[in-house]
Amino acid sequence: MTVLIVVSILAVILSPLAWLRPSRKQSGRMACRMHARALGLGMQLAPQQWPYWMPAHLPTPAAQYHRPRPATASGEWTWWQPEPGRWVNQWREDCPPSPLLDQLRSLPPDVWKVQAERRMVSAIWGEGGDIDKAERLDRVLRSLAST
Repeated sequence: MTVLIVVSILAVILSPLAWLRPSRKQSGRMACRMHARALGLGMQLAPQQWPYWMPAHLPTPAAQYHRPRPATASGEWTWWQPEPGRWVNQWREDCPPSPLLDQLRSLPPDVWKVQAERRMVSAIWGEGGDIDKAERLDRVLRSLAST
């Protein structure tokens, strides 16, 4: 009986330690973030104003991966992916067939937005998957930053 009481007390004392351990999903996200950082991508949680026509489950703030653009880069644009494989602009017009569309389609299906600004190119990514998807994201952002 005494052993049972001691074991119960130890279980009650040690159970909060299990809460401190990250879940598998959190561990996977941290691994992707660390690998992306090693590849040279920056990452921040950025608040998002999603268009009304995007799916309702999208997070805000969301993980924004970015890479700097050279000062000579021109053109600012934004493309959204409301459904896997379909990239549209702010007026919901499909991206015309082009090398850009081919690059956008090579991104993981949980990349919801890609944006080029004066100084950086960024992607809003749901961070689902593995390190391979982070490498694909890096290749595309690297290519888009140089154009």
